[in-house]
Amino acid sequence: MSRAVAGNQARFVPRTVKVRAPGKVNVSLKVGPLRPDGYHSVASVYLAVSLYEEVAATSTQTPGITISISPDSTLELDAVDIPLDERNLAHKAAAIMAEVSENATGVHLEITKRVPVAGGMGGGSADAAATLLACDALWNSGLSREELAHLAAELGADVPFSLLGGTAVGLGVGDKLSPALAKAQMDWVLVCADYGLSTPEVFRTLDRLRDAEGVDTAEPSEVDAKILQALRGGDPEALSRVLVNDLQRASIELAPQLRDTIGLGESKGALAGFVSGSGPTVALLAHSPAAARELAEELGHLGHTALSVHGPVPGARIISDTLH
Repeated sequence: MSRAVAGNQARFVPRTVKVRAPGKVNVSLKVGPLRPDGYHSVASVYLAVSLYEEVAATSTQTPGITISISPDSTLELDAVDIPLDERNLAHKAAAIMAEVSENATGVHLEITKRVPVAGGMGGGSADAAATLLACDALWNSGLSREELAHLAAELGADVPFSLLGGTAVGLGVGDKLSPALAKAQMDWVLVCADYGLSTPEVFRTLDRLRDAEGVDTAEPSEVDAKILQALRGGDPEALSRVLVNDLQRASIELAPQLRDTIGLGESKGALAGFVSGSGPTVALLAHSPAAARELAEELGHLGHTALSVHGPVPGARIISDTLH
């Protein structure tokens, strides 16, 4: 080994940037008809909630991107298949950042999973958003939030929102985001399933149900103003009356037990229950933080995995930056 090579190795000091990014619930989700490009237009209200993914990005001397799942993850990961290669959205996010960063190195991504996998809460999107921000800092790319959001949109409709956080209206395929001035806390209980639902399959099922009905569906162009008013005013009872998810009936068609979970939650005191996104996570709206905790505890005693959370919360944020 030459002195130059030895010196270069001696100078390499690994650095780890850890980023936290939230999962989300769609407190409103209107879905348009299937478009010629294979997508659906939506009008949605996103709410970032206090259930977070974490990505620790560590620079490596070995080129390339590697991924591992942290033992601190709180999910039952034995029951799900999480790809650790280029199929993983976090891997794709790191690859995009490497293309636009002059100082890119090899990187290892350790992901702490807390948001249900294939649960309709954008866990994979949170991983991608966290990876974008972590690699931007790790490689001193100097991208603005707007530039990161542009890259996020290439990865999927939910990724820009996980960067943004808070409350937002999403149009187009969900990527045209407008922050909403709704900062009052809402309290929820998330009931996690021990299985996942494929988002494309849920959309296909919705299309099939609509085709069978022979009813033309209009392109959604805006969200119900009453939903934003209820969120701004911090009025959970008003919000409970206007919650909507066009995908819910398709999710229930594929997993009929979701109807029972919603009914159980409402019978135990939830103001309203609905399938989050494409499911199968069920979101139950509670009166207060105390009511959410009590409901989660009661459902837990009945054998369900139930978590009390609140929203809105901020989007992706750096929580540590260390040299080894």
